[in-house]
Amino acid sequence: MAYRTHTCNELTLADLNQTVSLAGWVDTIRDHGGVTFVDLRDQYGITQTVFHDEALVRALHKESVVSVTGTVVRRDADTVNPKLATGELEVHVQEATVLGSCENTLPFDIGESTETREDVRLTYRFLDLRNKKVHDNILFRSEVVRFLRAKMESLGFPEINTPILTCSSPEGARDYIIPSRKHEGKFYALPQAPQQFKQLLMVSGFDKYFQIAPCFRDEDARADRSPGEFYQLDFEMAFATQEDVFAVAEEVLYETFVKFGGGKAVTAAPFPRIPFEESMRKYGTDKPDLRNPLVIEDLTDFFRDVEFKPFKGRPVRGIATPGCGKKSKSFFEHMLEYALSIGMKGLGYLTVLADGSFKGPIAKFLSEEKKAALTRMLHLATDDTLFFICDAPKTVDLLAGQIRTALGERMDLIDKNRFAMCFITDFPMYEKNEEGKLDFTHNPFSMPQGEMDALLHEDPLTIKAYQYDIVCNGVELSSGAVRNHRPDVMLKAFSLAGYSAEEVERRFGALFRAFHYGAPPHAGMAPGIDRMLMLLKDEENIREVIAFPMNSNAQDMLLGAPNTVSEQQLREVHIRLRRPIPEK
Repeated sequence: MAYRTHTCNELTLADLNQTVSLAGWVDTIRDHGGVTFVDLRDQYGITQTVFHDEALVRALHKESVVSVTGTVVRRDADTVNPKLATGELEVHVQEATVLGSCENTLPFDIGESTETREDVRLTYRFLDLRNKKVHDNILFRSEVVRFLRAKMESLGFPEINTPILTCSSPEGARDYIIPSRKHEGKFYALPQAPQQFKQLLMVSGFDKYFQIAPCFRDEDARADRSPGEFYQLDFEMAFATQEDVFAVAEEVLYETFVKFGGGKAVTAAPFPRIPFEESMRKYGTDKPDLRNPLVIEDLTDFFRDVEFKPFKGRPVRGIATPGCGKKSKSFFEHMLEYALSIGMKGLGYLTVLADGSFKGPIAKFLSEEKKAALTRMLHLATDDTLFFICDAPKTVDLLAGQIRTALGERMDLIDKNRFAMCFITDFPMYEKNEEGKLDFTHNPFSMPQGEMDALLHEDPLTIKAYQYDIVCNGVELSSGAVRNHRPDVMLKAFSLAGYSAEEVERRFGALFRAFHYGAPPHAGMAPGIDRMLMLLKDEENIREVIAFPMNSNAQDMLLGAPNTVSEQQLREVHIRLRRPIPEK
């Protein structure tokens, strides 16, 4: 290569006295009076170079890109750096060429970029990505994606790419829409998921398929959700049941997390199957962190004959927390503050004392018989504390879930050295929306359990769907479903959600027509790659594993998107703004 014979991590003692060329960024410059030490950095590592000619050094600036040629020399024993792969040697430079000068003041030190404000980091993302930790995250992403591809191919899944420009679809989030130049007044949409296309592939006779699929949803950002776009390992299988999909997911995810999980324990197959209703009752969420051993108990019936006014006529939940009674008074005060901050009216509790009696604001309302019954029912022991959550039926489980998580974290009960996987199954097919109308809970293309018979004879709000999620450590990794492949069932399912037959045929015409030409039963799912990486790298924010993420306000700080376009561009796509375009 013209600029280098070796990378900055490649030289060994076998290269002593050889003339070599290196190229990279100037990481540090240390002037020792007549001798200048320059650490040269590239993607692979760091090599110390030594300059004896001040003329060669004058043009060097930190983060400039240079090529140097010199002789490999063994370092003095007292200057060996065991932290570097090249720490026993250095290169004495005879020639140096500046390939790209860093002429501006750096907005932050490269090694400390992760401590910088997010807007600055993302504006100068090309510098932030030079930080070894950030850089390694992106290379790690490449390794994981390569492994996933190889694994899916080994299981017989061909990779097939589906379109990016498509039509709007009710996937549960807002579409990104694109005006058409050639068809005035009409719009494309970026796919929220390749849902219809992958189903059409199964109808087309492909036995299975996968792709590393880009998906686009106009959603607000969260720590585990990047606004705008994300990637998922999308796969679909013909002639498959829910369990067939689970078997593939278990093998792929288990092997991925074992290989890249840094030695942490991983749930072995079969992953626990937890019905949606059970998950909400026991954990207060459909994304339970099973590393947290605390379980929510339904105490509504227990308190039905207890004269305690705040619990009368409303559901009551309890969380038994071992050893919590040893905590200081401030612990309970902080838990109360947290409960109030999430909308609770208070947080009652009972603590078991050494003599078996109870201490706490609710103890006086319980008879000795009820105290004994509660102890037996929940297996309470000395210093255990039972926290109570009571609220409206729609919110009590959600509040209990948040208290469970807070207790698990504050009591340090969560095992950080494992990946706890589970499937959440049997999601409700329908729910009431804010307007009180029936709507799909999740994927509208799912097969209802009981198929047509359930749609005809059951209360829609009681119908379960063959829908499922994979959850790992409290993070939803994937959703999936057994698909509805029957046109009669499809029409009926959509009609309950207010869609006419004409609207179904208009909006989902290709899928609806295809189902009339012999469609096999099929099922699939799509684990989110960004979330997998976030968990594997133990990052708190998903943006740390994406090369060029948007900020939390859905802005690309590096390139300046979204931005304004010219009047001519708007005319070409037949768009007129209601407000004038601001001047650039």
